[in-house]
Amino acid sequence: MERNLQKNGLINLLTLLAAGVTAFAVARFGNSMAGQVSVLFLGISLLVAAVSWFQMRLEESERLEKLEFDEMSRSRGGSGLFENKESGLFPAQRSREQFERFFVPVFTVVLGLLQAGGAWLLLRWISDLTVQSKPLGQPTMTLAMFALFSLILFMMGRFSSAVARLENQRLLRPGASYLLLAAYVCFGVTMGIAGVQAGFARADLYVAYVFCGLLALVSAETVIQLVLEIYRPRMKGKVTRPLYESRLVGLLGQPEGLVTTAAQALDYQFGFKVSETWFYKFFERALGWLLLMQLGALLLSTCVVFIDAGEQGLLEHFGKRAEGRSLLGPGAHLKWPYPIDIVYRYRTEQIQSFNVGFSPDPEKEKEKVVLWTVAHTKEENFLVANRDVASLNASSADGNKRTPPVSLLTVSIPVQYQITNLTAWAYKNEDAPSLLQHMACREVVRFLAGADMNHLMSVGRLEASTQLREQIQQAANDLGMGARIVSVGLQDLHPPVKVAPDYQKVISAEQTRRARVLAAEADAIRTNALAGAQAVAVINRATSDSVSAKIAAVSRAALFTNQIPAFQAAPSVYAQREYLRTFARSTAGARKYILLTSNTQDVVTFDLQDKIREDLLNTLAVPTPKK
Repeated sequence: MERNLQKNGLINLLTLLAAGVTAFAVARFGNSMAGQVSVLFLGISLLVAAVSWFQMRLEESERLEKLEFDEMSRSRGGSGLFENKESGLFPAQRSREQFERFFVPVFTVVLGLLQAGGAWLLLRWISDLTVQSKPLGQPTMTLAMFALFSLILFMMGRFSSAVARLENQRLLRPGASYLLLAAYVCFGVTMGIAGVQAGFARADLYVAYVFCGLLALVSAETVIQLVLEIYRPRMKGKVTRPLYESRLVGLLGQPEGLVTTAAQALDYQFGFKVSETWFYKFFERALGWLLLMQLGALLLSTCVVFIDAGEQGLLEHFGKRAEGRSLLGPGAHLKWPYPIDIVYRYRTEQIQSFNVGFSPDPEKEKEKVVLWTVAHTKEENFLVANRDVASLNASSADGNKRTPPVSLLTVSIPVQYQITNLTAWAYKNEDAPSLLQHMACREVVRFLAGADMNHLMSVGRLEASTQLREQIQQAANDLGMGARIVSVGLQDLHPPVKVAPDYQKVISAEQTRRARVLAAEADAIRTNALAGAQAVAVINRATSDSVSAKIAAVSRAALFTNQIPAFQAAPSVYAQREYLRTFARSTAGARKYILLTSNTQDVVTFDLQDKIREDLLNTLAVPTPKK
């Protein structure tokens, strides 16, 4: 039986070698990326099978050496030369021990590095080829060859795993597990090629990505197994699993081992042979049918799709639009099971939004007072113009014009949109929401680069919002996105937080300067008005005096002219009359005493002291007598 096991291991090795070489040639000829990735799995399986076969040969040589030693010991009658086995020479045993002690750990490290490095290099290679990928060549032949590889490897792997389980041959298990894994990988390649033939152009690429992920997972398991091996307690006489044997690969190659493990766990937990009860045996026999029924129910559940109110669905058949009923409205609809038919839902009646220039921060938005000097969102800065005429017209020292002044502005712009043409939204552009957001950001940058900062922050906000909405809508229409821009908000316009205090100082200085200029202009207006009023008053007085002087002169001339006829008529009377008039006018304010002549002799006494005026005497209050 031992020779049969070695022969089985050698057959597995040769089978993997032939399958790997042929698969590489077929994959290169058929230009299948998944097929070329599967060659690495076949190569790793070949290395594991070669090491396990060589280790089987070492153990077989050790077994034959011990048999030969025992036979020689019996034939010599137990002589002293053969009584102490420790003193004998066992080159085969030493070779096997040295192999397990040094070569197996080093090979496991190399195997892990090969798996990890292969996964990384293949992933980079596939990513580079996705842009310039070529169509499959002879897909039918490639599919048939990989299906044949899968069948042969599966039969060999199942036979080897059964023999290893029945004969309890630990060294045959790694090769058998990797054979089954290689069979499943080849079957995955056939499924990828079949998907391409069915209309899924990237199915082969996706299968290659899955293989890279699987290889990375196996490499991680190998590294973890190496670390655990360092801290594993050593017990003399206990036979351990080969270090390069992957439990994950064994589980993938022989999933029925899970059932056995579950049965052992149940027996241990309940304390009796649960695995020997009729229910467990019935469940074990019917497990496949139960899984198929569950899978069938799952597939049937995908045949009905419900579109909610306010939504629309796009139906795709084998990755392409279903002609005639690609657009599904609200309600229940029947379709082919997944993945034949797939429905993508979109909220077409709901107003959706995205933000440009900021990202909401729940922690910072809790602040009740919003200040320029305190950041309340994750803000971005935009370059905005500043139409300062004085700075634009100013020249540098060498006579050249200066660069127009620019500033940084923080703007929070929520953009709201609605999907109006779902077909154009889904199929004309890839990742339409991100494209619309990036396009809106581009239009905002263009607009702010030609806007005036002061005008935008003061009175031009509404006009700028309308203009931005029109520009974003025009850009969306040019790309045929099938979206309507509902509104574009311009809010929270302010300089960056770091320069906000300095900006406030500049604005305060400008306002102070403007206030002083207006106060000076008011003083100038008031002074000029007073000076003008005074000038008008002086001119009016001078005019009045001039008119009065002229009228007085004319009056005097007329009076003199009128006096001449009166004098000529009665010169003596005129002279006497003028004399009396002049006397009366001259003595109007003098006190006069009139003395009448009589025949009596009187003595006249004059009191020349001024008396109080009678009007003052009459105004004095008469004192009230006391009672």
